[in-house]
Amino acid sequence: MLYYLHELRDSLSVLNVFQYQTFRAAGACITAFLITLLLGNWVILKLTSLKLGQPVRTAEEVHKLAELHGNKGGTPTMGGILIVGSVVVSVALWARPDNPLIWMTMFVFVSLAVLGFFDDYAKVKRKNSAGVSARVKLITQLGVSIVGVLILYLHDDTAVYIRQFYVPFLKEPLLPDLGWFGLLLLPLVIIACSNAVNLTDGLDGLATGCTISVAMTYGIFAYAAGNAVASAYLKVPNNIHTGEVAIVCAALVGGGMGFLWYNCHPARVFMGDTGSLAIGGLLGAVAICCKQELVLVIVGGVFVAEAMSVILQVGSFKLRGKRIFKMAPLHHHFELLGWKESKVITRFWIVSIMFALAGLMTLKLR
Repeated sequence: MLYYLHELRDSLSVLNVFQYQTFRAAGACITAFLITLLLGNWVILKLTSLKLGQPVRTAEEVHKLAELHGNKGGTPTMGGILIVGSVVVSVALWARPDNPLIWMTMFVFVSLAVLGFFDDYAKVKRKNSAGVSARVKLITQLGVSIVGVLILYLHDDTAVYIRQFYVPFLKEPLLPDLGWFGLLLLPLVIIACSNAVNLTDGLDGLATGCTISVAMTYGIFAYAAGNAVASAYLKVPNNIHTGEVAIVCAALVGGGMGFLWYNCHPARVFMGDTGSLAIGGLLGAVAICCKQELVLVIVGGVFVAEAMSVILQVGSFKLRGKRIFKMAPLHHHFELLGWKESKVITRFWIVSIMFALAGLMTLKLR
């Protein structure tokens, strides 16, 4: 919306800055941060008054974990509405509304936030950690992801671009045209990332901090892909619309920082599935828009490790009757090893930053 102010630059020259994506990305980041920070206390009080407290696993489920986290029972959940709301408002203000990649990312983001909201509500209503059934959740994620990818498949400016499939370290696409197979492959990126972030969201500020480093990295990817000079130099796929996705990433960084103000240990509010499912889906959608889907495995290394720990744990127990980790996801394994929650969180943040830097290095290794 504010983008169009640059058309008034003949009357007021300073308005020319609104055409620059870097300026608008910074504006989106600050706006999302301020919205989340200023509304945080009000939202927390409102969630508390509605008795939307997070159910904690009982001692019968995991005795040691119940000891560690028993005092968190009743902490308001669904705080992800702060992040979702701040990002949507910031993107509406600072991004170009005629951009198909903005439509796609916001559709996935909001749709998965709604799914997460119903999941959180079901948990609170039943007063246990079981929410929407896994089948319903997966079917909904699949439907949302397919529609999101289809938006880009059917738009003239993105149809050819989005069908390409790149791998790190190669200058040319591995597959120049995925064809309709992309409607099966690309949604998996969104679904996998959505669930991985959801699994990571188990300690105060853990998922939020990791989200910030991943979003900052993909903001750089998006800007490079949307800039003809930068994309030619770095040998990354170029599309004129992709630069606007940097504004989405910047808004997510700002919203994440504002939310971390209240979500840091000891957390006053949890994002819940309302936030984690939506954030993961958005990061997956952004990776598709940048054509950096596989690099997400590197940049989002903490999310991948958390998800893989669950897969390996379940697989090992079913096949061998033995567990690999003391508990999955991975952050609980380290807790049960004796690490303090704050130590697990901080070290995972550090690792996430290192993964993000490793992902950025792929820009030059082509």
